[in-house]
Amino acid sequence: MPPSPAPEAPAASPVGSAAVPAVFVVLWSSAFIAAVIGTDAAPPLLLTFSRFALAGLLLMAVALVSKSPWPKGRLLLHVVVTGLLMQAVQFGAFYTAISEGLPGGLVALIQGFNPVLIALMAGFLLGEQITRRQWFGFGVGGAGVALAVAGALDFSVTAIVLSFVGLLGLSAGTVYQKRFAQGADVRSSTAVHFLASAPVMLLMTLTLEDPEVTDWGAFGGSLAWIVLINSVGTFLLLNFMLKKQDASRVGTLFFLTPAVTALLSWLVIDETLSASAIAGLVLGGVGVLLASRK
Repeated sequence: MPPSPAPEAPAASPVGSAAVPAVFVVLWSSAFIAAVIGTDAAPPLLLTFSRFALAGLLLMAVALVSKSPWPKGRLLLHVVVTGLLMQAVQFGAFYTAISEGLPGGLVALIQGFNPVLIALMAGFLLGEQITRRQWFGFGVGGAGVALAVAGALDFSVTAIVLSFVGLLGLSAGTVYQKRFAQGADVRSSTAVHFLASAPVMLLMTLTLEDPEVTDWGAFGGSLAWIVLINSVGTFLLLNFMLKKQDASRVGTLFFLTPAVTALLSWLVIDETLSASAIAGLVLGGVGVLLASRK
């Protein structure tokens, strides 16, 4: 009698595969609401330092308990550079821009152009092939991003420049990680990201601002959400997705952030969802669908 065939491994659930990006977008979008609350209660760099220090210690404990391998040598250096770009540059700039009066929705709009920068960087540095369908998806998604937060918004030149600095940090960090830090463990490397960025933010808050909290309740609540949900949850998901997909494909998810931010603002703080936000949500979804298929 011939031997029985070995049982096949269960196929990945389509629902599970779709759930990870969806959860990531919602959690990532919620950060803008928490940032507005937090920067109203404390200086932006103090909030950024507190986020990095607490999240770094928490993830370090997780990595130690799970006996995760820690990056060493040249890989450690690459992980540190990735963390400084994706954490210190991005959030130091974004939080300061928000504290300068730039609305969270507009910051989300600027961050929403992350996929375009990632696609350009990934194509040039990583050799990833970007098809015409994907470029068309980028265009549709970009239109959705613009519609989602369209309207008359007042902002300073300094704030808008800072928001683009934050965008550059996120895009460069994402591509740098894909190129140089691909072999690092998600838990330990994310802990290194935060722990390397925290001293930089501490030095900046002590030298550039008066680190005084005016509303401890709002500060504590926003910090708890930012640390547990945005710092730990979303960056673990982002690192996980970067290990499974092309950097340009993961980047397309950011097209949904402005529209989802508008939706969450309506649900959480009772802000009216405009017709342009609804249209942006639809266009952003179509753009992600197109850009995710080669």
